[in-house]
Amino acid sequence: MIYEVSHRTTFSYTSQVSISQHMMHLAPRNSRCQTVLQHGFLIEPAPTVNVPGIDYFGNETTYLTVEEPHDKLNIVSSFRVQVDAFVPPPATSTMAWEEVLVQAGNQSDPAALDALQYIFQSPFSRSLDAGAYAEPSFPSGRPVLEGAVDLMARIFNDFKYEGGVTDISTPIDQVLKERRGVCQDFAHLQIACLRALGLPARYVSGYLRTHPPEGEEKRIGADASHAWLAIWVPGHDWIDLDPTNNMIPGNEHITVAWGRDYSDVSPINGMILGGGEQKIKVAVDVRPVDDQGTAD
Repeated sequence: MIYEVSHRTTFSYTSQVSISQHMMHLAPRNSRCQTVLQHGFLIEPAPTVNVPGIDYFGNETTYLTVEEPHDKLNIVSSFRVQVDAFVPPPATSTMAWEEVLVQAGNQSDPAALDALQYIFQSPFSRSLDAGAYAEPSFPSGRPVLEGAVDLMARIFNDFKYEGGVTDISTPIDQVLKERRGVCQDFAHLQIACLRALGLPARYVSGYLRTHPPEGEEKRIGADASHAWLAIWVPGHDWIDLDPTNNMIPGNEHITVAWGRDYSDVSPINGMILGGGEQKIKVAVDVRPVDDQGTAD
């Protein structure tokens, strides 16, 4: 499946900003099931500095500086990607979860050494209670993917998706207590659960193709950023899990970046001089492209 994606972020200020600097994670990345076909930015006012780069986790970044005084900044990231369906291995065929603990950090295996960094707590994955919540899904000897899928289903069934009740700083243990949140919360929760058992898990940011209600046309800009996670399964590399939708992503999840948690891959962060109060508006559009190259 080929998709065209547009992500528009508009910053509005009550007084002029004299200079602003931003680091962005808005470019999609190539991966096992995803190929980037095209990507570009439209930034107004035009930046005086616009430097692409690669961060520690291999994600594309863009650093920009806007020196023209402004009370509004528009950043539009547009790209086209091809996403192929991922066929996961049978969950029961994966190794016992305790064996993964032994494999992680194997100094003769570069993939295992890479996975080792994802077993530690990170700023948004700290929790005292996640381990207790995870334990029922991981009895002794259970295949690791089977346990992870069971945990994902429990989060989906036990928690209510509800916007506006949390923000990115809401502690995981509060989410566990109140049993509600959004995709970032559920991704961080499952990551914390897996890491509490010593299993490598990483945060994934991107987009999810959404379908309009039957009989209605898709509204432009109605989509949103999405978050899920991936667990390291020796012999099968990383396998994505989406607890918000209780599914292993196929060809409707579009990956932008991954890291330890949201703090490593936030779409736009930075600093401004001046500006007064700030308002942010985000509009995302994800559209499949037909065989003739036309977006639906």
